[in-house]
Amino acid sequence: MAAGDVVASDKCLTSAGHRTLADRTVGYLRGRVGSTRSTPPRRRDLGGPVRAGRGVRRVRPAVPSGGETACATIESVRHIEHPGGVGVLIGRDRELRDIDELLQLARTARSGAVHLVGDPGIGKTALLDYAAEHADSLRVLRASGVESEAELPYAGLQMLLWPLQDRIDELPAPQAAAVRAAFGQAAGEGSDRFLVGLATLTLLDAAAPVLCLIDDAHWLDQASVDALLFTARRLAGEGIAMVLASRPEFTAPGLRQRPVAALDAAAARRLLDEQAADLTGPARDRVLAEAAGNPLALRELPAALDDPPATGLLPLPHRLAEAYHRRISALPGPARTLLLVAAAEETGNLSVIGAAAARLDVPLAAVGAAEAAGLVDVAAPMLRFRHPLMTAAAYHSMTYAERLAVHGALAEVLTDSADADRRAWHLGCAATGFDPEAAAALEAAADRARRRTGYRAAATALLRAAQLTPESADRGRRLIAAAEAAETGGQREFAADLADQARRFGTDLRSTLLRTRLAFDSGSLRDAFETALGAIDSDDPAAVATLLAEAARIAFYAGELDWARRVHERFTALGFGDDHPAAPTVTASYQWLIGDTHRSLARCRAFVARERHAADSPLELRSNAASQALLAGDFDTCRAFALELTERCRIDGSIGRMPLLLITLAVAEVYLGRFRDGALALTEGVAIAQDTGQSHRLAHLYGVQAWLAAAAGDEERCRELAGRNLAHFAADSVATSGAWGEWALALLDLGSGRWQAVVDRLAAIPDPIRHQIHAVCFAPDHVEAAVYLGDSAGAAAPFERFRNWADAAQQPWADAVLHRCRALLTSDEQHFAAALACPDRPFEQARSHLVYGEWLRRAHRRVDARTQLRAAQEIFERLGADLWARRAATELRATGETRGARGRSTSAVAALTPQELQIVRLAATGATNKDIAARLFLSPKTVSHHLYRAFPKLGVTVRTELAHLDLD
Repeated sequence: MAAGDVVASDKCLTSAGHRTLADRTVGYLRGRVGSTRSTPPRRRDLGGPVRAGRGVRRVRPAVPSGGETACATIESVRHIEHPGGVGVLIGRDRELRDIDELLQLARTARSGAVHLVGDPGIGKTALLDYAAEHADSLRVLRASGVESEAELPYAGLQMLLWPLQDRIDELPAPQAAAVRAAFGQAAGEGSDRFLVGLATLTLLDAAAPVLCLIDDAHWLDQASVDALLFTARRLAGEGIAMVLASRPEFTAPGLRQRPVAALDAAAARRLLDEQAADLTGPARDRVLAEAAGNPLALRELPAALDDPPATGLLPLPHRLAEAYHRRISALPGPARTLLLVAAAEETGNLSVIGAAAARLDVPLAAVGAAEAAGLVDVAAPMLRFRHPLMTAAAYHSMTYAERLAVHGALAEVLTDSADADRRAWHLGCAATGFDPEAAAALEAAADRARRRTGYRAAATALLRAAQLTPESADRGRRLIAAAEAAETGGQREFAADLADQARRFGTDLRSTLLRTRLAFDSGSLRDAFETALGAIDSDDPAAVATLLAEAARIAFYAGELDWARRVHERFTALGFGDDHPAAPTVTASYQWLIGDTHRSLARCRAFVARERHAADSPLELRSNAASQALLAGDFDTCRAFALELTERCRIDGSIGRMPLLLITLAVAEVYLGRFRDGALALTEGVAIAQDTGQSHRLAHLYGVQAWLAAAAGDEERCRELAGRNLAHFAADSVATSGAWGEWALALLDLGSGRWQAVVDRLAAIPDPIRHQIHAVCFAPDHVEAAVYLGDSAGAAAPFERFRNWADAAQQPWADAVLHRCRALLTSDEQHFAAALACPDRPFEQARSHLVYGEWLRRAHRRVDARTQLRAAQEIFERLGADLWARRAATELRATGETRGARGRSTSAVAALTPQELQIVRLAATGATNKDIAARLFLSPKTVSHHLYRAFPKLGVTVRTELAHLDLD
């Protein structure tokens, strides 16, 4: 059977190894190797193989309702005894120093996070225990990833935040609603998963100083991972310390990583001496050799030597698992069966384990033999395996048929509505063929996961549901839904695999659009286009129009004329008229790419005008209207749309949509000469794009940042950012993004007077970029450089390109820039004077002053030249366009002017960072720190920290003074 085939197999458990209930199925289908299982969450609340000593306060919440994950946590830990005593921390001085420094940060109202990475048994949990023991005045919140709950959205986060649930009502309304929906405490559609992360940051900020300890992060559900990493990357001045511990396969981008390596030889010998003082000679040498510095192995392998020695060396952790397996095999049959039930149940709930065991005619008392053998700890109402490898060994000590029986028994006893998801998975694992009941239960579980933004869990559940579905149509529907959920959850490779499988059961609009988006996101624009256009054989006109609009959008992004022509011909042949909703996208983009600028912009203006008065339109339509306003040169309208839409997303908490809208806003600000505001939007956009993994948007943001760096004359930063942007363009060919990198480098050369470099670059621009609006915008740059080289003929083509667009756009600022180009080409002073009438585009106006002044100086009219050059320099300095201010100052000195370039504005506002300016502006309106934090996706203490830094720069001492400042 090929990997990825959909079957209703009776082998769904055999190859998945120690994976979750969901992954035991997926692992077989996709050829994955299983990983070890986790111990139950309610007994894993101390994060590892430890036992509670005196002073440990356990907090066990009441069983939640509404589909929540019932789990316990430790709110404070004062003392913990390890099975091996303090020796478990031998050889960890460096790691302990890191933890001590992190705790000190939190005590002094600062924040930080560290990611401990190491193999099983290496001592990560012991380090977390050390942190908890030495937390002193910090409130300790603790959670552990549980493999069986890896498919339950927000199970890990709920475990961590359970002690703070009484503070949820204090959150801003969108954040509170998102958390309640995520934790199953309220009905409703799932909010943006990163809004849950913002709510987490706000809750922790309110509880600070606080220490968050997350063990086995590699087994956390993805929704919790997203929220926690979003929080960790935004820590600043709250008094929050966060420590994540995981195996190497788990990555935490943006967090400081601390590898936890094997103990050196001296430390290993010392630990073994403490654990097995009577072990000597060859046996001691063998344990040291096979343990290879692994603390858990050094504790456990001596016991394994009681059995006949195994031949050869096995890599950890299989060696330990084999040792556990021998111990389990020595148990009586009923005890082994009960261990299997506990391993399959995974939460450690004794009542559930006992009820399921009873169905198999095994009394709960049989657990006594396993407890006596040191495999489990039992303290009603929980059962805990001493180590995850023991759980795995128990699960695999039984036959396949016995495991089927156990999962069936668990499904029978999990009848409470709060256990519906777990029951569905046990039904799925107990099935040996088509099973409509189990399939329906898994689909319902997926729907609940999706409403809590647990898209990855939903995808896995829907895949298993499809495997159990006998009818082809329903199987295809569930596969498509699984693919959509996987794509939304960021599992693009998995989603593509599922979408391909769905095609075997019929192709419809949903699967085609999904495959199109996946191809586009992966950088395969041609594949995306052909997928959309090649599937247009439906009898549903609406579906056809949707696919054509998607294909037209891709053609425009790619700047591919032939693609746009094919779409338009198909659109026309099918009889869709100009009044069709898809016409603005299909027809306008085609007309633009073929150079029919007048008709294209006429359509754009009509669409923008209609949307300007349709405030209730969907966000996607109004976002499209903002983009078309940019195309038409109506930057004020574009900015108004972008401000409205970003505000809507802030209110709704739609963080994932923000990068695209912030790009649109930043571009409008840049075109309008509001460079500081553009930089502010870009800074926020980059942070969110990085957090949400939107690589296309990130590259686009880098390109616009490179342009601003070019204007400021920061050559190193410009080249670095443009390099990132163009590297992405080389990989994905998205011309709308790559155009910014090329333009930025050309602008840098233009401001530096490197005319030949400008002409060479812009003349060699590839066709996809030449078809973008950017090519219109940098055409005047090309004209200027060519004229200064004495190559008027070389300026003809870019001049005509801009003239054609300016005539169609009918924008006063465009007419002014057109006058500047004509003035450069003709030396007609009337055109120079007319070019100055551009107050709504200050950067362009300053450039017109500059070239006019340069022309006057060359005409030996020095006094007149100084007037123009001073005006240019003042505007450039106000904008922060230092490179251009220096160019104007150089020209002034050539006229005999002694005043030099002052550089960037020395005003107090200019000293603020973009984020400080954004926060100060909001504070000036009377917004509280809590309100500002909610709007900017920060913590309230971070807002307070930025205000604390900004006040001295502004010369104010209280917030009320901010209202009297000019903050533009």
